[in-house]
Amino acid sequence: QGFTIQLSSRHQHPLAAPVAPCALTMIKIFGAGRGRRAEESKEGQEGEPTVKKRQPGEIRMQKELDEMELPTQVKIDFPDKNNLMQFRISIAPDEGFWKGASYTFIFNVAPLYPHEAPKVKCETKIYHPNIDLQGNVCLNILREDWKPVLSISSVVYGLLYLFLEPNPGDPLNHEAAEVLRNNRAEFGRLVDRSLRGGSVAGQVFPKLL
Repeated sequence: QGFTIQLSSRHQHPLAAPVAPCALTMIKIFGAGRGRRAEESKEGQEGEPTVKKRQPGEIRMQKELDEMELPTQVKIDFPDKNNLMQFRISIAPDEGFWKGASYTFIFNVAPLYPHEAPKVKCETKIYHPNIDLQGNVCLNILREDWKPVLSISSVVYGLLYLFLEPNPGDPLNHEAAEVLRNNRAEFGRLVDRSLRGGSVAGQVFPKLL
């Protein structure tokens, strides 16, 4: 199941497409007659740095990063500067229920990217109908609606939209979704309590405000 995104013009990004509801090690076995030449070749290569061949996904990621323009409320961090395929995105919504807080998402990008969607989890505990308490995110472009023409920026803008327009019709946190459907004002009060480190539905949340 997924969450359909329809970005308004003020949130639309040129990279956000419209959305709807090991490497094998090659081993050469030299014949006996080639053994000496192989040893000589090996000696001649000693001291030369080994260049790791980049996967297509890494090449695509590098291109995206070179062209990426993130909104001011979004920051990207690479724990391992040599690994472009795992990073954190921090989102600090400037409007909506979660305004003023900051939430961190970890991205794991597969070698087959963009033919396979990135894996995304929310590391910050949140009271949200479309993000469960384990950090799983209900976003359609991370599942059945992913297409290779989409990008990391598309996902970032999709996550931003979740903070602006949470969707109680396709939830992961069913309790939060029910409150949002039945009493929007009460939902807002519960979100505010969670942001201040309070307990909601038997769950204690981190203090973010």
